[in-house]
Amino acid sequence: MDVLFLSRIQFALTAGFHFLFVPMTLGVVVLIAIMQTFWYKTGDEVWLKLVKFFGKLFLINFAVGVVTGISLEFQFGMNWAEYSRYVGDIFGVPLAIEATVAFFLESVFLGLWIFGWDRVSKKIHLFSIWMVALGSNFSALWILFANAFMQYPVGYEIVNNRVELVDFWAFITSRYGWVKFFHTIFSSYIVGAFFVMAVSSYFIIRGKYMEIFKRSFKLASYLALISSFGSILFGDFHAKDIYKFQPTKFAAMESIWETQKKAPYIVFSFPDVKNEKNYFEFIKIPYALSFLADYNINSEIKGLKDFKPEDRPPIVLSFLSFKFMVLFGFYLALFSIIASYISYKNLIYNYPKFLKITLYSLPIPYITCQLGWILAEVGRQPWAVYGLLKTKDAISKNLSFSDVFFTLSVYFIVYSIIGIFAVVLMVKHIKKGIENA
Repeated sequence: MDVLFLSRIQFALTAGFHFLFVPMTLGVVVLIAIMQTFWYKTGDEVWLKLVKFFGKLFLINFAVGVVTGISLEFQFGMNWAEYSRYVGDIFGVPLAIEATVAFFLESVFLGLWIFGWDRVSKKIHLFSIWMVALGSNFSALWILFANAFMQYPVGYEIVNNRVELVDFWAFITSRYGWVKFFHTIFSSYIVGAFFVMAVSSYFIIRGKYMEIFKRSFKLASYLALISSFGSILFGDFHAKDIYKFQPTKFAAMESIWETQKKAPYIVFSFPDVKNEKNYFEFIKIPYALSFLADYNINSEIKGLKDFKPEDRPPIVLSFLSFKFMVLFGFYLALFSIIASYISYKNLIYNYPKFLKITLYSLPIPYITCQLGWILAEVGRQPWAVYGLLKTKDAISKNLSFSDVFFTLSVYFIVYSIIGIFAVVLMVKHIKKGIENA
């Protein structure tokens, strides 16, 4: 264990914790905006109650997301100074736009929404929450553009041993960035939808406010259905980009050791890193992997043996994170189909066991999002910026082991307190019920 390893653990901890709250925020705010639109159109007070109830849960998540996001940016200067020096001219652009445009838009209209009840017209108030939803998505867009450059650099030149942005248009039209954005956004909507379905199930199971939360369950199930298939579609596009631009990650996540054409898809396998092979391989679907990679059964899949061991990502972690992400993703899609069907047929009350499964399934979309980010970041290793800067060269030169150990310990303690506090607040608010929202 060294300074580099501890710094990576610290960033993984802070980024992972931050991303526990961001997806729920992105998803729930869209549902709140739709609910408020229904209230504006119909004047039905039930929708207003749902807006205020889920609005408070959204605000708790939003506050934690903002606080934990700030610490991430400090680490670029503290732990990753060489990265900031090398690629700061590019990485700083989307972060600056996110802070000065997207977050400003989001926070201003959020303030208007929070304090504007009975102070501004219903139309302006409704406009405010839609601007919050737009700002949240716009914020995610620029952050994901920054990350996409780390995965697939475009629009740059190297000048005086530093990367400089020379083609902003290429940067903002990067296919990798847009596909990553839509895959992440749809995945976040799934988290928000499952959160609302789980909370709604909690009340329906207990026979409280059943007709009210039947509406929120139904609305969330439709968003979950649309988003599940959107996430799978753009996830497939994203896998094809990984095949094209990050062959080492693709080989690791499928545990392919030998370069081959007409590669089969292996349903069950597990990598044996030491012996550079798989422990076992069960059920091979001929040509399927080559076709999935590039819509061509003759496509060549590069094996891990084509790359030096030091240029390969952590294979087992990349492999497992991908396989479980896909498994959970299809589970969420199947679940969304069932949930939307029983909602459409008004059969929610007929399946109390399904409602319990909904409640217990709430961690799954959160875990799935975390697995996606593990694959994205771990699978890129050993590169901080793929093909340009290795992670070992991105770390600050003057860091000591004790410095990082201390800050890591502080982050762990503080984030644990924040996490517990946020969960307690949300549970307390949920137990109060909708009448006290």
